[in-house]
Amino acid sequence: MNANLSSLFWEGFTVDSFTHSAPDALLITLRPDPGFAPSCRRCGCSDCAVHDVSVRRVRERDLLHWRVTLQLPVRRLRCFRCGIVTESISWLPERQRYTSSLATWVESLTRLLPVKHVAQLTGLHWHTIKNIDYRRMLRELREPERHTVRRLMLDEFALFKGHRYATVVVDADTQQVLWVGEGRSRVAFRPFFTWLGSEGCAAIESVAMDMNTALDLEVREQCPQAEVVYDLFHVVAKFGREVIDRVRVDQANQLRDNKKARKVIKRSRWLLLRNPENLPEGHEVKLAELLEANQPLNTVYVMKSALKELWYAPDKKVAQRRWNEWYRQSQESGIKALQQFAEKLKGYMSGIIASATHRLNTSVLEGMNNRIKVIKRMAYGYRDNDYFFMKIKAAFPGKAR
Repeated sequence: MNANLSSLFWEGFTVDSFTHSAPDALLITLRPDPGFAPSCRRCGCSDCAVHDVSVRRVRERDLLHWRVTLQLPVRRLRCFRCGIVTESISWLPERQRYTSSLATWVESLTRLLPVKHVAQLTGLHWHTIKNIDYRRMLRELREPERHTVRRLMLDEFALFKGHRYATVVVDADTQQVLWVGEGRSRVAFRPFFTWLGSEGCAAIESVAMDMNTALDLEVREQCPQAEVVYDLFHVVAKFGREVIDRVRVDQANQLRDNKKARKVIKRSRWLLLRNPENLPEGHEVKLAELLEANQPLNTVYVMKSALKELWYAPDKKVAQRRWNEWYRQSQESGIKALQQFAEKLKGYMSGIIASATHRLNTSVLEGMNNRIKVIKRMAYGYRDNDYFFMKIKAAFPGKAR
Protein backbone atom coordinates (compact mmCIF):
# COMPACT_ATOMS: atom_id res chain seq x y z
CA MET A 1 0.00 0.00 0.00
CA ASN A 2 1.62 3.28 -1.07
CA ALA A 3 1.96 6.34 1.16
CA ASN A 4 -0.81 8.32 -0.56
CA LEU A 5 -3.35 5.51 -0.11
CA SER A 6 -2.41 4.88 3.52
CA SER A 7 -2.69 8.61 4.27
CA LEU A 8 -6.17 8.54 2.77
CA PHE A 9 -7.23 5.98 5.38
CA TRP A 10 -4.96 6.89 8.29
CA GLU A 11 -3.95 10.54 8.05
CA GLY A 12 -0.49 11.25 9.48
CA PHE A 13 0.71 7.65 9.17
CA THR A 14 2.08 5.30 6.53
CA VAL A 15 1.98 1.51 6.40
CA ASP A 16 5.12 -0.18 7.67
CA SER A 17 4.13 -3.87 7.39
CA PHE A 18 1.30 -6.44 7.14
CA THR A 19 1.12 -9.56 9.29
CA HIS A 20 -1.42 -12.39 9.23
CA SER A 21 -1.74 -12.96 12.97
CA ALA A 22 -4.41 -15.62 12.31
CA PRO A 23 -6.10 -17.07 9.20
CA ASP A 24 -8.87 -14.48 9.45
CA ALA A 25 -6.90 -11.70 11.20
CA LEU A 26 -4.69 -9.01 9.72
CA LEU A 27 -2.28 -6.83 11.72
CA ILE A 28 -1.21 -3.61 9.97
CA THR A 29 1.73 -1.77 11.52
CA LEU A 30 1.82 1.97 10.93
CA ARG A 31 4.61 4.49 11.34
CA PRO A 32 4.41 8.30 11.54
CA ASP A 33 4.45 10.11 8.19
CA PRO A 34 7.61 12.24 8.26
CA GLY A 35 5.88 14.91 6.16
CA PHE A 36 3.00 15.32 8.63
CA ALA A 37 3.56 17.43 11.76
CA PRO A 38 1.75 16.12 14.88
CA SER A 39 -0.64 18.60 16.52
CA CYS A 40 -1.99 19.15 20.02
CA ARG A 41 -5.36 17.49 20.63
CA ARG A 42 -6.61 20.45 22.68
CA CYS A 43 -5.53 23.60 20.85
CA GLY A 44 -4.45 22.22 17.46
CA CYS A 45 -0.99 23.73 17.67
CA SER A 46 1.54 21.84 15.51
CA ASP A 47 4.66 23.54 16.86
CA CYS A 48 5.18 20.92 19.59
CA ALA A 49 8.06 18.72 20.70
CA VAL A 50 7.57 14.99 21.20
CA HIS A 51 7.54 14.14 24.93
CA ASP A 52 7.29 10.34 24.67
CA VAL A 53 5.84 7.58 22.46
CA SER A 54 3.70 4.55 23.29
CA VAL A 55 2.54 1.75 21.00
CA ARG A 56 -1.22 1.21 20.77
CA ARG A 57 -3.33 -1.48 19.07
CA VAL A 58 -6.77 -0.48 17.80
CA ARG A 59 -9.51 -2.23 15.85
CA GLU A 60 -10.22 -1.11 12.31
CA ARG A 61 -13.25 -1.96 10.20
CA ASP A 62 -13.16 -5.47 8.71
CA LEU A 63 -11.58 -5.88 5.29
CA LEU A 64 -13.47 -8.61 3.39
CA HIS A 65 -13.22 -11.65 5.71
CA TRP A 66 -10.26 -10.31 7.73
CA ARG A 67 -10.50 -8.76 11.18
CA VAL A 68 -8.13 -5.81 10.91
CA THR A 69 -6.04 -4.52 13.83
CA LEU A 70 -3.77 -1.50 13.58
CA GLN A 71 -0.55 -1.12 15.57
CA LEU A 72 0.71 2.44 15.69
CA PRO A 73 2.92 4.73 17.80
CA VAL A 74 0.93 7.40 19.65
CA ARG A 75 2.95 10.41 20.71
CA ARG A 76 2.55 12.65 23.71
CA LEU A 77 3.52 16.20 22.88
CA ARG A 78 4.95 19.05 24.90
CA CYS A 79 2.62 21.93 23.94
CA PHE A 80 3.69 25.42 25.10
CA ARG A 81 -0.01 26.26 25.71
CA CYS A 82 -1.52 23.04 27.07
CA GLY A 83 1.45 21.24 28.60
CA ILE A 84 1.88 17.49 28.10
CA VAL A 85 -0.96 16.24 25.87
CA THR A 86 -1.64 13.37 23.44
CA GLU A 87 -1.38 14.18 19.74
CA SER A 88 -4.52 14.67 17.66
CA ILE A 89 -5.29 11.72 15.36
CA SER A 90 -8.27 12.59 13.16
CA TRP A 91 -9.39 9.00 12.55
CA LEU A 92 -8.90 7.74 16.14
CA PRO A 93 -11.43 8.86 18.81
CA GLU A 94 -9.80 10.03 22.02
CA ARG A 95 -9.08 7.27 24.56
CA GLN A 96 -10.71 4.58 22.40
CA ARG A 97 -9.39 1.32 21.01
CA TYR A 98 -11.24 1.55 17.69
CA THR A 99 -11.12 3.83 14.64
CA SER A 100 -13.76 6.31 13.50
CA SER A 101 -14.57 4.21 10.43
CA LEU A 102 -15.26 1.18 12.64
CA ALA A 103 -17.47 3.34 14.89
CA THR A 104 -19.42 4.57 11.84
CA TRP A 105 -19.93 0.98 10.67
CA VAL A 106 -21.14 -0.10 14.12
CA GLU A 107 -23.52 2.88 14.28
CA SER A 108 -25.13 1.82 11.00
CA LEU A 109 -25.54 -1.74 12.28
CA THR A 110 -27.06 -0.80 15.65
CA ARG A 111 -29.85 1.09 13.86
CA LEU A 112 -31.04 -2.26 12.49
CA LEU A 113 -29.77 -5.04 14.76
CA PRO A 114 -29.70 -5.80 18.49
CA VAL A 115 -26.42 -5.05 20.29
CA LYS A 116 -25.84 -8.76 20.90
CA HIS A 117 -25.95 -9.54 17.17
CA VAL A 118 -23.67 -6.61 16.27
CA ALA A 119 -21.17 -7.82 18.87
CA GLN A 120 -21.20 -11.30 17.32
CA LEU A 121 -20.81 -9.88 13.81
CA THR A 122 -17.94 -7.51 14.60
CA GLY A 123 -16.16 -9.45 17.35
CA LEU A 124 -16.34 -6.43 19.65
CA HIS A 125 -17.47 -6.59 23.28
CA TRP A 126 -21.15 -5.89 24.07
CA HIS A 127 -20.22 -2.82 26.13
CA THR A 128 -18.07 -1.41 23.31
CA ILE A 129 -21.02 -1.66 20.91
CA LYS A 130 -23.30 -0.10 23.51
CA ASN A 131 -20.93 2.83 24.12
CA ILE A 132 -20.62 3.57 20.39
CA ASP A 133 -24.40 3.49 19.96
CA TYR A 134 -24.95 5.57 23.11
CA ARG A 135 -22.59 8.30 21.85
CA ARG A 136 -24.38 8.33 18.50
CA MET A 137 -27.74 8.89 20.17
CA LEU A 138 -26.35 11.63 22.42
CA ARG A 139 -25.04 13.34 19.30
CA GLU A 140 -28.23 12.99 17.26
CA LEU A 141 -31.04 13.45 19.79
CA ARG A 142 -32.42 16.95 20.03
CA GLU A 143 -33.23 18.43 23.40
CA PRO A 144 -37.01 18.76 23.92
CA GLU A 145 -38.37 22.32 23.91
CA ARG A 146 -39.71 22.48 27.45
CA HIS A 147 -41.36 25.88 27.10
CA THR A 148 -43.65 24.70 24.27
CA VAL A 149 -45.07 21.58 25.98
CA ARG A 150 -48.79 21.90 26.76
CA ARG A 151 -50.22 18.36 26.80
CA LEU A 152 -48.62 15.24 28.24
CA MET A 153 -49.22 11.51 28.04
CA LEU A 154 -47.93 9.19 30.76
CA ASP A 155 -47.58 5.44 30.67
CA GLU A 156 -45.69 2.70 32.44
CA PHE A 157 -44.05 -0.48 31.19
CA ALA A 158 -42.36 -3.48 32.77
CA LEU A 159 -38.56 -3.39 32.87
CA PHE A 160 -38.16 -6.99 34.02
CA LYS A 161 -40.27 -9.75 35.42
CA GLY A 162 -40.92 -9.23 39.11
CA HIS A 163 -42.96 -6.02 39.13
CA ARG A 164 -40.17 -3.61 38.19
CA TYR A 165 -41.56 -0.77 36.12
CA ALA A 166 -40.53 2.44 34.41
CA THR A 167 -42.57 5.54 33.58
CA VAL A 168 -42.45 7.32 30.21
CA VAL A 169 -43.63 10.88 29.54
CA VAL A 170 -44.59 11.93 26.00
CA ASP A 171 -45.45 15.29 24.44
CA ALA A 172 -48.98 14.61 23.15
CA ASP A 173 -48.63 17.13 20.29
CA THR A 174 -45.25 16.08 18.86
CA GLN A 175 -45.21 12.48 20.17
CA GLN A 176 -41.66 13.02 21.40
CA VAL A 177 -40.54 11.09 24.47
CA LEU A 178 -39.55 13.78 26.95
CA TRP A 179 -38.45 11.68 29.91
CA VAL A 180 -38.10 8.06 31.03
CA GLY A 181 -37.45 7.03 34.62
CA GLU A 182 -37.36 3.84 36.63
CA GLY A 183 -40.30 3.28 38.99
CA ARG A 184 -43.92 4.44 39.04
CA SER A 185 -44.16 6.11 42.44
CA ARG A 186 -44.46 9.83 43.13
CA VAL A 187 -40.82 10.03 44.19
CA ALA A 188 -39.66 8.23 41.04
CA PHE A 189 -41.77 10.51 38.85
CA ARG A 190 -40.82 13.81 40.55
CA PRO A 191 -37.49 14.33 38.68
CA PHE A 192 -39.49 14.93 35.50
CA PHE A 193 -41.06 18.05 36.99
CA THR A 194 -37.65 19.21 38.18
CA TRP A 195 -36.45 18.90 34.59
CA LEU A 196 -39.58 20.67 33.29
CA GLY A 197 -39.11 23.61 35.65
CA SER A 198 -41.69 25.85 37.34
CA GLU A 199 -42.57 27.73 34.13
CA GLY A 200 -42.96 24.45 32.21
CA CYS A 201 -45.21 22.99 34.93
CA ALA A 202 -47.40 26.11 34.89
CA ALA A 203 -47.89 25.80 31.11
CA ILE A 204 -49.25 22.21 31.18
CA GLU A 205 -52.97 22.12 30.29
CA SER A 206 -53.81 18.41 30.35
CA VAL A 207 -52.20 15.07 31.20
CA ALA A 208 -53.41 11.68 29.93
CA MET A 209 -52.64 8.62 32.06
CA ASP A 210 -54.05 5.37 33.35
CA MET A 211 -55.73 5.22 36.76
CA ASN A 212 -52.48 5.36 38.72
CA THR A 213 -53.20 7.22 41.95
CA ALA A 214 -49.54 8.05 42.63
CA LEU A 215 -48.98 9.74 39.27
CA ASP A 216 -52.36 11.45 39.52
CA LEU A 217 -51.51 13.00 42.91
CA GLU A 218 -48.07 14.15 41.77
CA VAL A 219 -49.48 15.80 38.64
CA ARG A 220 -52.14 17.61 40.65
CA GLU A 221 -49.51 18.88 43.09
CA GLN A 222 -46.95 20.00 40.50
CA CYS A 223 -49.44 21.24 37.86
CA PRO A 224 -52.61 22.23 39.78
CA GLN A 225 -54.05 24.04 36.75
CA ALA A 226 -53.81 20.94 34.50
CA GLU A 227 -56.71 18.55 33.95
CA VAL A 228 -56.03 14.83 34.33
CA VAL A 229 -57.55 12.72 31.54
CA TYR A 230 -57.81 8.98 32.11
CA ASP A 231 -56.76 6.81 29.23
CA LEU A 232 -59.56 5.00 27.36
CA PHE A 233 -57.47 1.93 26.54
CA HIS A 234 -56.40 1.27 30.12
CA VAL A 235 -59.91 1.69 31.55
CA VAL A 236 -61.46 -0.61 28.95
CA ALA A 237 -58.63 -3.15 29.42
CA LYS A 238 -59.28 -3.04 33.17
CA PHE A 239 -63.00 -3.58 32.50
CA GLY A 240 -62.08 -6.63 30.43
CA ARG A 241 -59.95 -8.14 33.19
CA GLU A 242 -62.16 -7.34 36.16
CA VAL A 243 -65.65 -7.67 34.67
CA ILE A 244 -65.76 -9.66 31.43
CA ASP A 245 -63.19 -12.24 32.56
CA ARG A 246 -64.88 -12.62 35.95
CA VAL A 247 -68.35 -13.08 34.44
CA ARG A 248 -66.99 -15.47 31.80
CA VAL A 249 -65.37 -17.68 34.45
CA ASP A 250 -68.48 -17.59 36.66
CA GLN A 251 -70.70 -18.57 33.75
CA ALA A 252 -68.36 -21.40 32.77
CA ASN A 253 -68.37 -22.72 36.35
CA GLN A 254 -72.16 -22.85 36.31
CA LEU A 255 -72.02 -25.19 33.30
CA ARG A 256 -69.92 -27.98 34.80
CA ASP A 257 -72.57 -30.52 33.81
CA ASN A 258 -72.63 -29.30 30.21
CA LYS A 259 -69.06 -29.79 29.07
CA LYS A 260 -69.63 -28.65 25.50
CA ALA A 261 -71.26 -25.33 26.49
CA ARG A 262 -68.67 -24.81 29.24
CA LYS A 263 -65.85 -25.30 26.73
CA VAL A 264 -67.36 -22.70 24.38
CA ILE A 265 -67.52 -20.07 27.13
CA LYS A 266 -64.06 -20.85 28.50
CA ARG A 267 -62.55 -20.35 25.03
CA SER A 268 -64.43 -17.14 24.30
CA ARG A 269 -62.05 -14.72 26.06
CA TRP A 270 -60.54 -13.03 23.01
CA LEU A 271 -63.87 -13.15 21.22
CA LEU A 272 -65.32 -10.97 23.99
CA LEU A 273 -62.33 -8.67 24.51
CA ARG A 274 -61.62 -7.81 20.88
CA ASN A 275 -63.30 -4.88 19.21
CA PRO A 276 -65.96 -6.05 16.71
CA GLU A 277 -64.07 -4.51 13.77
CA ASN A 278 -60.96 -6.56 14.65
CA LEU A 279 -62.66 -9.96 14.70
CA PRO A 280 -61.41 -12.50 12.12
CA GLU A 281 -63.79 -13.33 9.30
CA GLY A 282 -66.64 -15.57 10.44
CA HIS A 283 -66.18 -14.86 14.16
CA GLU A 284 -68.98 -12.27 14.19
CA VAL A 285 -71.48 -15.13 13.94
CA LYS A 286 -69.80 -17.00 16.83
CA LEU A 287 -69.92 -13.86 18.97
CA ALA A 288 -73.59 -13.22 18.19
CA GLU A 289 -74.51 -16.82 19.04
CA LEU A 290 -72.54 -16.67 22.30
CA LEU A 291 -74.17 -13.42 23.44
CA GLU A 292 -77.63 -14.61 22.48
CA ALA A 293 -77.19 -17.79 24.52
CA ASN A 294 -75.77 -16.11 27.66
CA GLN A 295 -77.50 -13.03 29.06
CA PRO A 296 -74.83 -11.99 31.66
CA LEU A 297 -72.08 -12.08 29.01
CA ASN A 298 -74.33 -10.11 26.65
CA THR A 299 -74.93 -7.49 29.35
CA VAL A 300 -71.27 -6.88 30.18
CA TYR A 301 -70.34 -6.88 26.47
CA VAL A 302 -72.92 -4.17 25.75
CA MET A 303 -71.81 -2.23 28.85
CA LYS A 304 -68.23 -2.30 27.56
CA SER A 305 -69.34 -0.59 24.33
CA ALA A 306 -71.38 1.93 26.30
CA LEU A 307 -68.39 2.67 28.55
CA LYS A 308 -66.29 3.69 25.52
CA GLU A 309 -68.91 6.27 24.55
CA LEU A 310 -67.98 8.32 27.64
CA TRP A 311 -64.73 9.31 25.88
CA TYR A 312 -66.53 10.46 22.73
CA ALA A 313 -69.02 12.84 24.30
CA PRO A 314 -69.16 16.26 22.57
CA ASP A 315 -68.98 18.13 25.88
CA LYS A 316 -68.76 17.58 29.64
CA LYS A 317 -72.50 17.89 30.15
CA VAL A 318 -73.21 15.01 27.74
CA ALA A 319 -70.35 12.98 29.25
CA GLN A 320 -71.84 13.41 32.73
CA ARG A 321 -75.27 12.35 31.49
CA ARG A 322 -73.83 9.26 29.81
CA TRP A 323 -71.98 8.35 32.97
CA ASN A 324 -75.08 8.69 35.12
CA GLU A 325 -76.99 6.39 32.77
CA TRP A 326 -74.13 3.87 32.60
CA TYR A 327 -73.76 3.80 36.36
CA ARG A 328 -77.53 3.31 36.85
CA GLN A 329 -77.60 0.41 34.40
CA SER A 330 -74.58 -1.22 36.06
CA GLN A 331 -76.26 -1.15 39.47
CA GLU A 332 -79.51 -2.54 38.04
CA SER A 333 -77.76 -5.35 36.16
CA GLY A 334 -77.50 -7.61 39.20
CA ILE A 335 -73.95 -8.59 38.13
CA LYS A 336 -71.67 -8.22 41.13
CA ALA A 337 -68.41 -7.76 39.20
CA LEU A 338 -69.98 -5.00 37.10
CA GLN A 339 -71.41 -3.24 40.15
CA GLN A 340 -68.07 -3.32 41.96
CA PHE A 341 -66.22 -1.97 38.93
CA ALA A 342 -68.72 0.91 38.59
CA GLU A 343 -68.24 1.81 42.27
CA LYS A 344 -64.47 1.94 41.82
CA LEU A 345 -64.79 3.96 38.62
CA LYS A 346 -66.96 6.56 40.34
CA GLY A 347 -63.91 8.06 42.09
CA TYR A 348 -62.18 8.63 38.73
CA MET A 349 -65.05 10.22 36.86
CA SER A 350 -63.60 13.74 36.70
CA GLY A 351 -60.65 12.40 34.68
CA ILE A 352 -62.98 10.54 32.30
CA ILE A 353 -65.35 13.48 31.79
CA ALA A 354 -62.31 15.72 31.11
CA SER A 355 -61.76 13.80 27.86
CA ALA A 356 -64.76 15.68 26.42
CA THR A 357 -62.67 18.87 26.57
CA HIS A 358 -59.15 17.51 26.07
CA ARG A 359 -59.01 15.15 23.11
CA LEU A 360 -55.90 13.08 23.67
CA ASN A 361 -55.29 10.24 21.22
CA THR A 362 -54.85 7.27 23.53
CA SER A 363 -54.20 4.82 20.68
CA VAL A 364 -50.92 6.65 19.99
CA LEU A 365 -49.83 6.08 23.58
CA GLU A 366 -50.56 2.36 23.41
CA GLY A 367 -48.81 2.06 20.05
CA MET A 368 -45.71 3.64 21.56
CA ASN A 369 -45.86 1.25 24.49
CA ASN A 370 -45.97 -1.71 22.08
CA ARG A 371 -42.91 -0.32 20.26
CA ILE A 372 -41.06 -0.09 23.59
CA LYS A 373 -41.81 -3.77 24.20
CA VAL A 374 -40.36 -4.62 20.78
CA ILE A 375 -37.17 -2.63 21.54
CA LYS A 376 -36.77 -4.51 24.81
CA ARG A 377 -37.50 -7.90 23.22
CA MET A 378 -35.02 -7.33 20.37
CA ALA A 379 -32.22 -6.80 22.89
CA TYR A 380 -33.28 -9.75 25.05
CA GLY A 381 -33.42 -7.23 27.90
CA TYR A 382 -30.96 -4.42 28.67
CA ARG A 383 -28.12 -4.51 31.18
CA ASP A 384 -28.03 -0.71 31.37
CA ASN A 385 -31.28 1.18 32.02
CA ASP A 386 -29.78 4.52 30.93
CA TYR A 387 -28.96 3.00 27.56
CA PHE A 388 -32.41 1.41 27.29
CA PHE A 389 -34.10 4.72 28.09
CA MET A 390 -31.92 6.45 25.50
CA LYS A 391 -33.02 3.87 22.89
CA ILE A 392 -36.64 4.72 23.71
CA LYS A 393 -36.00 8.45 23.24
CA ALA A 394 -34.23 7.75 19.95
CA ALA A 395 -37.20 5.67 18.74
CA PHE A 396 -39.58 8.60 19.36
CA PRO A 397 -37.72 11.81 18.45
CA GLY A 398 -41.03 13.59 17.76
CA LYS A 399 -42.40 15.48 14.81
CA ALA A 400 -42.42 19.18 14.00
CA ARG A 401 -45.15 21.25 15.56
